[in-house]
Amino acid sequence: MTTHTALIVDDEPDIRDLLEITLTRMGIETLTAPDLASARVLLEKHRPHLCLTDMNLPDGNGIDLVGWIQQHLPATPVAVITAYGNMDTAIESLKAGAFDFVSKPVELPRLRELVNSALRLSEPQKEDEESRDEPGLLLGNSPEIRKLRNQTRKLARSQAPVFISGESGSGKELVARMIHLQGPRRGGPFIAVNCGAIPSELMESEFFGHKKGSFTGAVENKAGLFRSADGGTLFLDEVADLPLAMQVKLLRAIQEKAVRPVGDTKEVPVDIRVLSATHKNLPELVQEGSFRQDLFYRINVIELAVPPLRARPDDIPLLADHILGRIAREYECDPATLTAAAIERLKHYDFPGNVRELENILERAFTLCDDDRIDAEDLHLGNGVVPTPSGQPTVAPGDAGEPDGAPVPEGEIDLEGYLESIERQAIEKALEATRWNKTAAAKRLGISFRALRYRLKKLGME
Repeated sequence: MTTHTALIVDDEPDIRDLLEITLTRMGIETLTAPDLASARVLLEKHRPHLCLTDMNLPDGNGIDLVGWIQQHLPATPVAVITAYGNMDTAIESLKAGAFDFVSKPVELPRLRELVNSALRLSEPQKEDEESRDEPGLLLGNSPEIRKLRNQTRKLARSQAPVFISGESGSGKELVARMIHLQGPRRGGPFIAVNCGAIPSELMESEFFGHKKGSFTGAVENKAGLFRSADGGTLFLDEVADLPLAMQVKLLRAIQEKAVRPVGDTKEVPVDIRVLSATHKNLPELVQEGSFRQDLFYRINVIELAVPPLRARPDDIPLLADHILGRIAREYECDPATLTAAAIERLKHYDFPGNVRELENILERAFTLCDDDRIDAEDLHLGNGVVPTPSGQPTVAPGDAGEPDGAPVPEGEIDLEGYLESIERQAIEKALEATRWNKTAAAKRLGISFRALRYRLKKLGME
């Protein structure tokens, strides 16, 4: 079993002794240094698995050491010990490349969590099925996507809050998941939440949990998203949609690393890494006063920009091949391929919906193409309206249109469910008329056999 080594850098003997005793009890060999000069000597000689450094040292500060380690020993995580409540210094150290920080007076449970997380970075990473499949939408060889992959790997080694910016459908959640999977928290949960999808009156309970009986409808205890993500990563998507009152509570929870469930009098400590994202212009919202500046600085320690799909058209063939393969496996059909004309059409399309739109286009084309080949006209890349021979517009394949002769229900309806029920009835009638011969039923419906297979699978009719 490999024995881990840690370097402790602090000019106060009492602090060095406390940290040394704590780490020794964890089975870690320790080295100590009172200043930057001696710390650099020990780092070069022993190359420890972890470095803990105080911020204020006789010949410089901890951020100087963070920078030196980043340059000479980038594989060694370094954590900075900061003065209590000095978040500016903590954020500065994270931006310089520190793995994490801990405030004085040092709380030993928090220190042990930090040390264990840091040491997991030196363990060999097992590539499981999940981590092999997940990079799907980060596929590509363009300079933009290579840069994003490198940044993702680097940020995975830190505990710094990361703000992921990018257009809708560009893959922000996937980037967050990759940061989680490649970091020391990969064994813990990854909890993603769309902040805009939670009603404001339920937000505090959803985020922090509640005690049974704390309000009408609270029939049992609820952990909440923060505690559900304990030991792992909490991804706050569309964070710009949080109301101001919730922003205050979120800031406190992030800074204190603790939450207070609704109806409880005690705070519960949580060990999570917070990643956030939005497609909105957050600095602009800060200027307008609809997003708190202090929360913005807390979640935006490091910003990671996800490029739009139109900025990397040469990645489209590889992405499309991956997506079509997944669709074929999902619907148990033979895979389809794109013709050269279809690829060129995709490369010159603007993709306002980015990768998500590419997936939708290919899924629709997959069900409509013949002979396992998707040609340019199968993509139906236009404004959603395809002219008919008479010059009158008709709804493009895949768009919602009213079935001939179908009554339109009045009042509030579930349009998606209504259209599915019409589709289900038409398929059932065709199958019954052909004695469940799928090839004949597809012909009767005027669609390809592949399209029928796809719809049967999607509607759960197989």
